[in-house]
Amino acid sequence: MKTIASLVLAAIAATTAAPALAQPQFAQPADAIKYRQDTFKELRDNFGRVGNIASGKAPFDARIAADSAAAAAEIIRKLWAGFGPGTEGGKARPAIWKEQDRFKELAVKAEGELDKLAAAAKTGSLDAIKAAIGPAAASCKACHDAYRN
Repeated sequence: MKTIASLVLAAIAATTAAPALAQPQFAQPADAIKYRQDTFKELRDNFGRVGNIASGKAPFDARIAADSAAAAAEIIRKLWAGFGPGTEGGKARPAIWKEQDRFKELAVKAEGELDKLAAAAKTGSLDAIKAAIGPAAASCKACHDAYRN
């Protein structure tokens, strides 16, 4: 009985983990460009909610801040799939595909800063959010300055 239960749990884990591992597939470069533009908009919306709370433009709501920061930290990881070989175009500078190591370095930095923001927001402390929002924004800006038209 213990073996059957283990197999059932393993099957459930495999089927629920598979979507997280799946990478989007693009039939045409335009599909990848649309994907990354849509994903950036979703990231901007979530990050913007936290930024507005941190700056006092929106009332402090710990749940909204935590949910939005967590979503931003998750969304940014999906974003990079839209920058594969042959997907040049949109507002992305061609340098992304020529400077992959630097681009990936900035991407990892941005992911880390958004993780820190999500952790800060999870505490429910407005001061912690305010301390984390600046470095997170700066990491996004560094990539935009280097690689966005």
